[in-house]
Amino acid sequence: MGNRSLFLVLSSSLLVLGAFAANEGQGTKNQEQAPEVFRPVAGVFPPIEKAHTYQGELAFIDHANRRGSLRVQGPGIFRSTEPHPFAMLPYGMVRYHGAPADLRDLPLGTFLHVTAFLPPDPKLSSVPVLPVDNRNRDANHRRGVGVFPAENHVMLLEDEPSYCRRIGKMWKLRQVDLRQNSGMIIATLEPKAGDPKAPAQKFTIDAATRVWRGRELLSIDDLLADVSRPTESDKALAGQSVLLGLTWKPCPDGIFQRLHISDLWLDDLSMQRASAIQTEKHKAFVRSRWMPAWVDRVEYGKFGRAKVTVTLFGGMDPSLYADFQQGGQAFMNGAENTLKHTEAGSAGPSQMAARGPMIEVTRLPGEAPTGSSGIQVTMEIDLITEGLRPKRIVRLRPALWPDVHLPREEYIDGNAGITEERFPTPAIFPRY
Repeated sequence: MGNRSLFLVLSSSLLVLGAFAANEGQGTKNQEQAPEVFRPVAGVFPPIEKAHTYQGELAFIDHANRRGSLRVQGPGIFRSTEPHPFAMLPYGMVRYHGAPADLRDLPLGTFLHVTAFLPPDPKLSSVPVLPVDNRNRDANHRRGVGVFPAENHVMLLEDEPSYCRRIGKMWKLRQVDLRQNSGMIIATLEPKAGDPKAPAQKFTIDAATRVWRGRELLSIDDLLADVSRPTESDKALAGQSVLLGLTWKPCPDGIFQRLHISDLWLDDLSMQRASAIQTEKHKAFVRSRWMPAWVDRVEYGKFGRAKVTVTLFGGMDPSLYADFQQGGQAFMNGAENTLKHTEAGSAGPSQMAARGPMIEVTRLPGEAPTGSSGIQVTMEIDLITEGLRPKRIVRLRPALWPDVHLPREEYIDGNAGITEERFPTPAIFPRY
């Protein structure tokens, strides 16, 4: 080969290599600039800092399937925003009145704070799956951006007092205008030290607003009766730190975003009592439906026997976890990602469940991630079934909990492969 031919070959090769390097560099740069898409995976509690947060009004509940719809608050006209479907993650937690709750405990219209992720497995989602960047798309000028986020699988759903207690903040009343059967309150959510000052917000109240003081349930008329003149009640309440239960209802003056006060807690005792009542209600519910968990590992024995280790989900009252004691007897049953039992005989889940002793109950080292209790239970069961494999969702019942029958909509009668039996499908949600 001549010098000229060799030069042409080398030049062509360098051009190809340069183009490849340039394309590779551009691709790497584009990858670095692309927003991260995070999706939870089975068997791993997702880091809470990767969640998307938003808030809105509860518009629909399907309690048996742990899903519903929220009218998400955005920059547009609130009443014109269609309800947005959501589903609870298997380890997703509901908080109401500062205590553990189930979806069925939340009144429609409650204003809620949401911490959510993309669907872990879109094929199994019980609500519609949206494009991953949907929260950045403009729904239109009447609704605005952010009202239909793709992050519709919820880790934490909490009402206003639960949210405030978790972050350590209180509302402070700035101006109170109480009149017969209705009124207006201006309040600010007091910032922590170093946080910017929060803007004042205006709320409506009416004769249906519940006012809690100590062990008393008061009405607006009761507050007015406490003082000689109506205007004196305004002065007595202004500057007071309180907790608010918020909802939304149409305003006569047409304000698009104004929220309504459903409950007003005037002191710590009143809030503590509300939390205690809700806690007892939820404890009874969990004992009748069993504690949710997922399977970490299985050690197979002979003739179908096995040692199954599970991690109990978080967010429950400590007394429920205390019932899981080494040496005690327990029952374990497979469950769907909606937490429905996948096997329930004519005598309830206990008829079909695996059973045996709890041979080890341990607390994992370090702080438990959100969604986890940090407690692992190892059971030696008499018969391993498909629903008790690693990463599968299960429910456990210590033998000392009551053995009750479930309503038909809360279990799957041996047909876990049938989507309509599992959910029913996301097709039940309307398309506006």
